[in-house]
Amino acid sequence: MLVFLLLIIAPLSLSAANYLRDDRRGNWQSADRSSAGLLPSPSEQADALVRVFAARTVRWRGIFAVHSWIVVKEKGAPRYTRYDYTAWGEPIRVDGFAPDGRWFGAVPETVLAVDGDEAQRVIPKIRNVIETYRFRAYGDYNAWPGPNSNTFVQAALNAVPELNAVLPPTAIGKDFPYAGWWGRTASGTGLFVSLGGYLGVTVGWIEGLELNVLGGVLGVDVRRPALKFPRIGRLGLPKG
Repeated sequence: MLVFLLLIIAPLSLSAANYLRDDRRGNWQSADRSSAGLLPSPSEQADALVRVFAARTVRWRGIFAVHSWIVVKEKGAPRYTRYDYTAWGEPIRVDGFAPDGRWFGAVPETVLAVDGDEAQRVIPKIRNVIETYRFRAYGDYNAWPGPNSNTFVQAALNAVPELNAVLPPTAIGKDFPYAGWWGRTASGTGLFVSLGGYLGVTVGWIEGLELNVLGGVLGVDVRRPALKFPRIGRLGLPKG
């Protein structure tokens, strides 16, 4: 039990110390939200495209979690469309920020990248999830344990299990049971059970073994050997 607690508390303590020391990113209202240069100009990207980005979230919540979002573009479309799920205004926000923009100063990482015919095929599935998402009313957003931005993106990924996409361990809310307290994993290669997002277990070939404790994830990836820790995320071989 002591080792278990240390594996959870130590990473969060290090993240909190880093935040308090020099990583507060100043005033969030004036923080940089410009493009991070992760996407080409739409005019240079004729093919269809799907991206999922994640970046450390705003203020003290960045000690614990990332915010994730979805970007899509059909073949020949003149622009990208970005979908976020946020705590202010109407929860599902369309093109509220640059497609690959910094999240209030934090540079995003690419969680999923799909191009060409495969992207064109899955975009309708993703859009359908977004259009029919059940937590789309004012007041539905709940930062912890969910539904939040990561719950929203996870719902879209669940609609395209063939992509084998997995949100990072730091995506608190991804395990919130928006469609039932148990079922198949997003990749379709395993099973999960969750007690309202507060406690849960995921076992899958793509996802690995994950223990969800109050939204934080402790786990191990066997397929691409790595360990998963709260806030630190994944330590080991790349996901690819």
